[in-house]
Amino acid sequence: MSTTTLAALVPLLPFLGAVASLLTGRRAPGFARPLAVLPTLLATVFAVMVAVRQGGGAPLKAATELTPTGNPALPVELALHLDGFAVLVAVLVGVVASAVQLYSTGYLRDDPRYASYAAFVSLFTAAMLLVVYADDLIVLLVGWEVMGICSYFLVGHYWETQAARAASLKAFLVTKLGDVPFLIGILVLASDAGTFRISGITSRLTSELSAYEPAHPTLIALLLLAGVAGKSAQFPLHTWLPDAMAGPTPVSALIHAATMVAAGVYFVARLLPVFAASTAALVVLALMAAVTMIGSALSALAQDDIKRVLAYSTIGQLSYMAAALAVTDRGAAVFHLLVHGAFKALLFLAAGVLIHAAGTNSLAAMARMGGLTKIAPDAYWTMTVGLLALAALPPFSGFFSKEAVLGAAEHTAFGDGHAGAPVLAGWIVLAAGLLGAFLTAAYATRLWLLAFRGEGPRAAASAHGREPAVMNVVLWLLAIPSLGLGLAYGVLPRWFDSGSLGPTFTTSVLATGIALAGILVMYGAWRHTTALAAARSPMGAVAAHPQGDAALSEAEAIATHEPAYGDIAAAPDPADPGRLLLGPLHGAAAHGFRLDTAYTVLFVRPTQAAARLARFLDREVVDRYVRGAGLGTGLLGTLVRRTQTGNTQTYLSALVVGSLVLAVAVVLVAAGTGGA
Repeated sequence: MSTTTLAALVPLLPFLGAVASLLTGRRAPGFARPLAVLPTLLATVFAVMVAVRQGGGAPLKAATELTPTGNPALPVELALHLDGFAVLVAVLVGVVASAVQLYSTGYLRDDPRYASYAAFVSLFTAAMLLVVYADDLIVLLVGWEVMGICSYFLVGHYWETQAARAASLKAFLVTKLGDVPFLIGILVLASDAGTFRISGITSRLTSELSAYEPAHPTLIALLLLAGVAGKSAQFPLHTWLPDAMAGPTPVSALIHAATMVAAGVYFVARLLPVFAASTAALVVLALMAAVTMIGSALSALAQDDIKRVLAYSTIGQLSYMAAALAVTDRGAAVFHLLVHGAFKALLFLAAGVLIHAAGTNSLAAMARMGGLTKIAPDAYWTMTVGLLALAALPPFSGFFSKEAVLGAAEHTAFGDGHAGAPVLAGWIVLAAGLLGAFLTAAYATRLWLLAFRGEGPRAAASAHGREPAVMNVVLWLLAIPSLGLGLAYGVLPRWFDSGSLGPTFTTSVLATGIALAGILVMYGAWRHTTALAAARSPMGAVAAHPQGDAALSEAEAIATHEPAYGDIAAAPDPADPGRLLLGPLHGAAAHGFRLDTAYTVLFVRPTQAAARLARFLDREVVDRYVRGAGLGTGLLGTLVRRTQTGNTQTYLSALVVGSLVLAVAVVLVAAGTGGA
């Protein structure tokens, strides 16, 4: 079987599994788990085979025309482009999706809607794999939009809860808000370049023999960046991602680690020459990344829901990838994408185990429990590995990938970076990246201390139902790349056709020292507030069914958090070290610096007012004229109907009277004319 045939099967297998699961889920629920797991595992195997065969060498391409567009030069083609970036990202997607499917067989083992859930996970996976391999912008757009639909259904899986319904709708609408200019940007770019083929566009921009330059490079880049900001949750369209934590934990792992939010960064990496054609667009990308990086880290410090902490950390880590692209180093960006995918999937899946063990998603409640490390030892050890990778401490994988980003920023800031990378972008990324390193280490430390070093009544170990073994096995499998994948920095440049990804001395020492400072500062704040935690009664609602399904515990935790604390994001806990460090910023940070409120005032309320006005005009003005026209016609019909009596004498009398009236009128007119 040829390599391109194998590559075509990679997205096709999960798609067929999704279709089969949707068709048979209710009639034969016993087939739901095999149909979810086996096609995804087989697709992952094929993705690995494609990567091995491609081997970081020359890109492999295949294409067939799908449909003409009216312009013979712009057909839509089912085209594959297999280079080092694509094949490695496809392996990441397959591995994380397989881990999520396996984990879900235990996590949602008693869920009555498991079959539809698993089908949408498979469809989600197929869509992302299509985005990764696609070499045609329209085909890529299909996968892009299918992921948006799948996220709507998966985030809203617990549709019985108001939080899940609102979160799924918000995720769909906010990402669609970015997709409108994204579509326009694709059409403008293809029209300008004369092709929908990504490889054709980039080769024309990078070839020394081509004189092609986009007519409006900044406009095209900014239109595309709007879609990227929505899909990859970057400022100002990032607000949907923390609320999406109302979905099941495995869905969070899939979205955050390897599919939807990674798609935007991957898209910019694939089309980087388009963005590099505009210095202004690169500076905008750097500023967007810097604002997102700092804002998300501050918000993570204030969250009480463990999954919302991880959600804001995802936003921040995606901004590191965007920052690397702003200094035109896509090797560093994709390196961090691969590493982040491994440790973020681990963190979310470990959080799912921890929520089940504690019976709550509240860090304030966990901080007042003892014994969680003994109840959930696998989650404890693997989450520790994941948090150390997130904090970018050596020798964990996050250290190497984040240093690749900071090293690229350092080179650009001092004029030694890639050609075309603006120096200003380098300084913006370097400054924000170092500050982000401090804040990231601080909120990772806070999560670990509150979750695992709590003091208080011992958690109910006797009542706690042990997680299915498959969930813990998945955690340990993901811990391996979270620990060691960073060591691949020496071989990845051959796959990425890039410069060195190794850590540089200056940024390595500086960033590691800053991260250690963040850890120490947070530890000191936690020690200061520990006495307050011990003096207060336990906070938060604990799940009523600790022996039940892990998904049931999570759904209860989500449903009870706001009634318990009056807030979906934060808890009124004076013992929170994050509250101590943030001071007056805590309230704003906990609510994402009130961006949702600002959007409500600026956009939602005016839109609702316009809708009410349109409804009033439609009902009271347009409908009134329509009803009046109908009423007038009806009255006229009634009048005419009454003259139709069927009496011949009446008709003759009316004829005579009418004739007399006409005769009199004629005489009067004639007399008037003669007198004149």
